[in-house]
Amino acid sequence: MMSRLPTIITTFLICLSLIAINTWWRQKIQFQAGEEAYQKGVFIPALTGYESAIRMYLPFSSRVELSAKRIWTMGENAEHKGDTERALIAYRSLRSAFYGTVWLQQPGQEWISRCDRKIEALLEQKKE
Repeated sequence: MMSRLPTIITTFLICLSLIAINTWWRQKIQFQAGEEAYQKGVFIPALTGYESAIRMYLPFSSRVELSAKRIWTMGENAEHKGDTERALIAYRSLRSAFYGTVWLQQPGQEWISRCDRKIEALLEQKKE
């Protein structure tokens, strides 16, 4: 049994590395898709790309934070234009992207809280 332990550990580490590399690559592709759509001003494809990049969470990935910032900016831009529906879509999308992310602890707690406050304010504004 002890002679097989190094083989088991090595196999486990290789599998873990392959999963991380695959996730990193898919996150990169989705982020790039979001960036292309964002530059063209196409709302839903940009939102989808960024949300997908967040859901492919890797700790310490700069793309997660940048995707969150882009979605937040999209929501704020929609608010400034008076498009409450798009703003709500953006904030809800950002919140659900982090809720859909699984890790040792819930990532994006600050973003979730910020989105909750924005959504609540926009819904109150909509009632009036």
